[in-house]
Amino acid sequence: MKSTNATFGTVAKSLHWLSALFIIGLLVSGFRSGFSNDVAAKAAILQFHIPIAILVLLLTTVRIVWWIFFDKKPAPAGSSPAWQETASRWTHRTLYLLIILMLGSGITLSLISGAPDAVFGTAPLPEFQDYTPRIAHGILARVLVAIVLLHVGAALFHHFFQKDDTLRRMWFSKKTNT
Repeated sequence: MKSTNATFGTVAKSLHWLSALFIIGLLVSGFRSGFSNDVAAKAAILQFHIPIAILVLLLTTVRIVWWIFFDKKPAPAGSSPAWQETASRWTHRTLYLLIILMLGSGITLSLISGAPDAVFGTAPLPEFQDYTPRIAHGILARVLVAIVLLHVGAALFHHFFQKDDTLRRMWFSKKTNT
């Protein structure tokens, strides 16, 4: 269940992939809702978006608590230069920060706009662009997409070009090259 010096544990892997799946779902649904002019479609999308955001909040909290109190991260997989290890560390920190900021701006936007009453009740759907947190939420979403693409690109670069175990040890297979 816990990570070793060579690979991530089952809990870390499960939290990672569940978070990734839900975050991609949030990004897709968020952009789809944001660019929709159909109020009924927007409300239906938000019925998916809001509960998934709550799940991501819970998963992110569990991930942070897991890393701080219960597990250790494995050593770097290959012989990457120091600048790549530093970039990796800061990319992961940035991902966590962006996720927390996205959740914060989304919660704030929901609360001040009355979105839950509209999405899960009978109130009219608010005009989200009239609320300041909407601007931050949109900008953060675009930055998060860029950082996620950087993260995925780095993992694929390590897997296909450096041929190290960076990606493989975050998957559920026990097979590694080391």
